[in-house]
Amino acid sequence: MSTRKRHTPEQVVRKLTQADQLLAEGKDVAVVCRELQVTEATYYRWRNQFGGLKADDAKRLKDLERENATLKRLLADAELEKAALKEIAKGKLLSPERRRAAVHHLMRVLGVSERFACRVTGQNRGTQRRPRQAQTIADPDAALRTWLRDYARAHPRWGFRRAYHDARGEGWLVNHKKIQRLWRQEGLRVPQRHRRKRLGVSTTGLVPVADAPNKVWAVDFQFDATTDGRPVKIVSIVDEHTRECLGGLVERSITAQALIEELDLLTVERGYPGVLRSDNGPEFACATLREWAGERVGLAFIPPGEPWRNGYIESFNGRLRDECLNITLFWSLTQARVVISDWKDEYNHHRRHSSLGYQTPAGYAAACTHQ
Repeated sequence: MSTRKRHTPEQVVRKLTQADQLLAEGKDVAVVCRELQVTEATYYRWRNQFGGLKADDAKRLKDLERENATLKRLLADAELEKAALKEIAKGKLLSPERRRAAVHHLMRVLGVSERFACRVTGQNRGTQRRPRQAQTIADPDAALRTWLRDYARAHPRWGFRRAYHDARGEGWLVNHKKIQRLWRQEGLRVPQRHRRKRLGVSTTGLVPVADAPNKVWAVDFQFDATTDGRPVKIVSIVDEHTRECLGGLVERSITAQALIEELDLLTVERGYPGVLRSDNGPEFACATLREWAGERVGLAFIPPGEPWRNGYIESFNGRLRDECLNITLFWSLTQARVVISDWKDEYNHHRRHSSLGYQTPAGYAAACTHQ
């Protein structure tokens, strides 16, 4: 049984040259194919693929095809490595155990080989294949690991420090570092209780537009500190149409009730606003402020993590921080109240605003005829 012969590009080009000579002598294609010992289909395929090439050109073409295949394989490997890194990019791989888990995860999810997964994660293949000490029969800490698991199951809110002292009290001759290491290896940790962030419920259907004075008030808090380290909390209220800063409450702590009292003082002078825009802070997203607003004032809460939705107050906070808080050292709450109040008065009556045609906010409000 004859085996199929594979021709190199150089041999193909030479046979095509010989075929051209035979055809020039008047022989037909069938006779030429018999002399070349190939089928007519192979001849026409060669003619379509290598017609017009010389032997050196054919060799160069073959080398380019081989190089192209290599580049495609390298590109595929690079894309696969990128996908693997994205798959394990949710945490740092600082320990062999985490790398071992990442290797198993990549092999299970992406179907890659162990060699490839170890190369991506930086895990030594010998380390990957070596069984964990806790999984071996000769583990000297097997009894202590069992005790720690039972201890964590009985006291789910206690950490390794309490476990260390209780272990010493029961006669285990270990130090706190070994208890901590075994505690981590067993995956024992006190679950953290995260406070649920309260989201305010807006009472305005559409996004409010400040097309007139007293239509939308934006409110927010800022924090600073006096030289003794005690906090200073500042409430800023801005009329989004006139850009006026309303109120000047500066305290150590400002609750929702204190904010409502400040709003009541402003409404006596200016009337109730149409909408109060704020973030989802606990002072705003509470039942007390919702009861105060009632049917007369709409509440518009911006989505969490999107401060640009309350851009007017954020811009004002930036100016207050840059022009007052960052260049003043407060040694008492009284001094902070005086300095911040003076700055807000200068902002309203002397600082010209570019968006108001370089008028002061107070001057623009006095001349404003929008209803």
